[in-house]
Amino acid sequence: MEKDIVNIGKSVVIKGELNGSEDLTIEGHVEGTIQLRDHVLTIGPNGRIKAQVFAKSVIVLGEVTGNVTASDKVDIRDNGSVDGDIVSPRVAIAEGAHFRGSVDMQRKAAPAQQQQPKADAKQPAAQPAAPMPQAQVAAGAQRVGV
Repeated sequence: MEKDIVNIGKSVVIKGELNGSEDLTIEGHVEGTIQLRDHVLTIGPNGRIKAQVFAKSVIVLGEVTGNVTASDKVDIRDNGSVDGDIVSPRVAIAEGAHFRGSVDMQRKAAPAQQQQPKADAKQPAAQPAAPMPQAQVAAGAQRVGV
């Protein structure tokens, strides 16, 4: 038997919370929250998402603005775009894809082992830069905030 996949067409606009218990392909516009914790979410080439996304696996061919959390994998394909933070144990970003944000690939099993002791306790903490004396300002430069 074939696995059910639900499609949201490119003329469909959804605002609010989207929950499901089957794989989903979005070609339309969704704003809000998408939760498919045990299933695959595919954002098709025409899909435009402004949402917090939670799924087992996320495949991006369209545009996502918002944070993406996947328990298995996030895959940004060619021409796909993500503006937001990604949390997933596996992340793939194809050549030609766009990504702006941070990636956390920490596995759930060993968060305590990931922390490392500080490298050298003898080094003092970084101090904010003191204002430069007037004599050290380069010729032609303007001092701001003095």
